[in-house]
Parts: sequence; structure tokens; C-alpha cells
Amino acid sequence: MKPVYFLLVDDLEENLLSLEALMRRDGLVLLKARSGDEALELLLQNDVALALVDVQMPGLNGFELAELMRGNERTRRVPIIFVTAGNADSPRRFRGYEAGAVDFIYKPIEADILRSKADVFFELYRQRQQIAAQRDELKSRSDELEESDRRKDEFLATLAHELRNPLAPVRHGLDILRKNPDGADAANIRDMMDRQLAHLVRLIDDLLDVSRVSQGKIELRKEKIQAADVIGAAVETSQPLIDAARHLLTIDMPPEPIWIDADLTRLAQVVSNLLNNATKYTPEGGRIGLSLCADGGEAVIAVSDNGLGIPREMQSKVFQLFAQVEHHADRARGGLGIGLALVRQLVAMHDGTVSAESPGAGKGSVFTVRIPVADAVADTAQSQDQAEEKVSMPVSAEPLKVLVVDDTFEVAQMVGWMLEEMGHEFHLVHDGRQALQAAREFEPDVILLDIGLPVMDGYAVCRAFRQDDQFKDSLIIAQTGWGQDRDKTLAGEAGFDHHLVKPVAYDDLERLLAETAAS
Repeated sequence: MKPVYFLLVDDLEENLLSLEALMRRDGLVLLKARSGDEALELLLQNDVALALVDVQMPGLNGFELAELMRGNERTRRVPIIFVTAGNADSPRRFRGYEAGAVDFIYKPIEADILRSKADVFFELYRQRQQIAAQRDELKSRSDELEESDRRKDEFLATLAHELRNPLAPVRHGLDILRKNPDGADAANIRDMMDRQLAHLVRLIDDLLDVSRVSQGKIELRKEKIQAADVIGAAVETSQPLIDAARHLLTIDMPPEPIWIDADLTRLAQVVSNLLNNATKYTPEGGRIGLSLCADGGEAVIAVSDNGLGIPREMQSKVFQLFAQVEHHADRARGGLGIGLALVRQLVAMHDGTVSAESPGAGKGSVFTVRIPVADAVADTAQSQDQAEEKVSMPVSAEPLKVLVVDDTFEVAQMVGWMLEEMGHEFHLVHDGRQALQAAREFEPDVILLDIGLPVMDGYAVCRAFRQDDQFKDSLIIAQTGWGQDRDKTLAGEAGFDHHLVKPVAYDDLERLLAETAAS
């Protein structure tokens, strides 16, 4: 806490020294003045908690000094104790109080009385300091809450905008296909709807990822990998967006491998988010650069563009959650203000750093990620077994009987139609309490079970199946909107064999059922 200032005013140096000796204490600074003019100068320079003023001084006396203090806004509330050598008669005391005095002390000064009175003003000023500090803290928190509320409102408006963008073409596409399902543009419309749906899923995944990272619910699956693999995976993800915007992507890679200890999927997500960001904020036909190098024990990944750039005052804020660059007024370029926040969090989880640089608005930007390098490992060829794992399983011609348990009728029906298209037989149940009896009658090979069922949730239903001799070894697959790591752990503990997150991709479901039929 800041020190407390008292002002001592007396034309005699020995009196000032005497007062200073009597009043010295921790946290107190004693300012000394030998004239009224000198005292006024010190008052204007310092925030004084108490002034002890000698009445009889040559030139400007104590009463006149007090009257001048009361006429100045800065000094009018400073408490004044007059120090006088003689007994003050009533008119003299009245003049002193009228001039602003709070008390008189008579010479010779009694030390205990002086200290007692000074302590009162010292503590009063300390209380004022504490109140002021609390006021400033409350104001700061209020400002932060207002800023957070503003960013939240902006985020919700942007979220509605971002969700409507892909939903609109999906809605229009459905209308067209309903009227003319076999028209000349039907295939293109379906492809477009698939892309827009994938975009919606990415938006939701980003929102969930930010929440998971903030709550410490994401665990990295680190392993020693080549940084070049991160670049390759990110480019594969972002290339369609880059091509659609007709940008030129140049990649600069080192001749020697750079090894890092990282989660390939999450770090590729970081680089892909940066590439997508560069794509959105660079006018069509722009240039995007992606480079990798080693520098001082770090793998350095840089994504550059010649796009809209970042104003200098925003360069330290772009990684904040929901932050938006006001300069980017073209809202169609989109963005929830979460992509870069997620980038920063994931990079920090890799013990790395990320920074943004830009010469200014309209001059492009460079985002640089630095990750500690790891010791090199032998570069072995991928085994034939690993290669075969990446090859899609052939679709089995053998049909399966699949029980679909989901309380949302539309979801269950769509999954049923997908199964029918794959050549499988299905039966729908919309209540977890009826699932076991329905399974006894239908005798399914596979059970697709939603977790978020009312009354009796999917975990309880799965445990009931496992306790029944008829279904204790049946294949039970969770298909759910709950996709966090803890949800998958709980699913495994309840007895699920696999965990699919909604919306379940046709190819993923088909491959899983094909593996089941083949086994």
C-alpha cells in the first residue's frame, strides 16, 4: 500500500525536527515546509492526509495558509491542526476553525496527545486508501464483466449468423430435391449439402473443444512424430477451402526430419485452424505461405498471408475467446472468435507458444507456432499391417439385424434408412425401458443405443443388456451427442463396445458393421 503523507509547516527548523522525531512511524512520510508558499507547493505535488501548521509565521501565517488551502479544490479537504505557542482566545480559535482547522495543539507539545491525534488521521487515510482500492477493483471487474457481456452478445449474434450460413443451402437443397429428386443438379446439390453439414459439425466441435480445454478435460495422446506429418495432415484438411478461395499455397519444408513429442491430431488441428483463418481473411486469389524449420531447440511452424492483416492494437487480443477484429467488417468471412483461442490453448498444452504479427490493416499477417523438439528416432518404414489398417474394409454382403434405440424419432428413422441402404434389417425403439423386450423379440446382431435417453439412460440400458445371458456378448454401439473423453470412459464402463458421436457418418457406420459381419 502507498505511504501516508503528513505535512509539517513551521518557520523554525528546530520545531520541524522536533515534530518529525515525535511522529515518525512505519508507512508515514513527513513533508517539511518553512513557509506558507513552500507548503502550498508541497500540497499541490502530494496527496496529504494531515497538515500540522504553525500559526505564527512571517509572511503568510497559518490562518492565511489555511484559507488559501480551502480555496483550492485539490487541498480544500486536507485536515489542518494548528500548532500555537500561546493560549488561543475564543475569537482566535473561531478564526482558526472558520479557516478549516479540525483542532489546536499548544506548545510545549505533549507527545502522547500529538501521537494520538496523528494516529487517528493516519488510520482514517489508510481506510480511504483501502476503500479507493476496493472501488478501483470493483470498477475493473465491472468493466471486465461489461466487456465479457459485450463479447458474449457479439458471439451469440455471430453464432446465429454462422449457423444460418450452412443451414440455408441445406434447407434450399432439400426443397429442390423434394420437387425434383432426379434433376440434373441433384448430385451437386447433395455434395453441397454434405459440405455444409461438415461445416456445421466443425463449428460445434470447435465450441466443444474450447470448453473441454478450458476445463482441462482434453488429454493429449502424445508420441514422437515428425513435424512434417502435422503439416501434411493440416494441408489435407484445409486444401478444399484454400482451393475454393483460389488461393496459392506455398509450402517450405526442411530437408531433414524434425521430431516433436506431440498429439498429431490436435497439432494438425492447430495448423489447420491457422490455414483456415488465413483463407477466410485473404481476398480471393491471395497467397498463403506455410513453412517449417528448426530454431534453437524448437520446431517453428509459420502460416503467412497477404490478406486483411491485423491492427497493431488487436495483435495481443486475437487469441482471446470470442475476440473479433473490428477492422474485418465483412461479416460474411465469418468466425466465432474461438478458433485462435483454441489454437493458443492446444499449443500451450504442447509446452509451446503461438504469436501473431502484422504490419497493420491490409498488409497481411504471420502466425508462428513454436513447439519444443524431441530426440530423433529411427525412421522406420510403416509395417504392412499398419498400412492395411488405413485401407477401408470392404462392405460385407451379409445383412445384419440392427436394433436402433433413440428417443428422437427423426434421428432413429434416418439411421434406419441408412441401415436399409447398406442392406441391413432394422427395428426402432424410442424408450430405453422397452429396449430389452424389443431385443428379445427382434434378436438383433447389433444394438445401436443412444445414451441421452429419458427416464432410463443408455448406460443403464446397456448394463441391463449385459446382465441378460442372451445379450451379454452382443455388439452394443453407443451413438450419442456426448463425445468427451469422460463420456467414452463411462460408455466403456457401462459395457459399450464402440462409441460413435452424432451425427454418425455413413462410411464410419458402414465400416464398423462390415467388420462385425466379417468377424
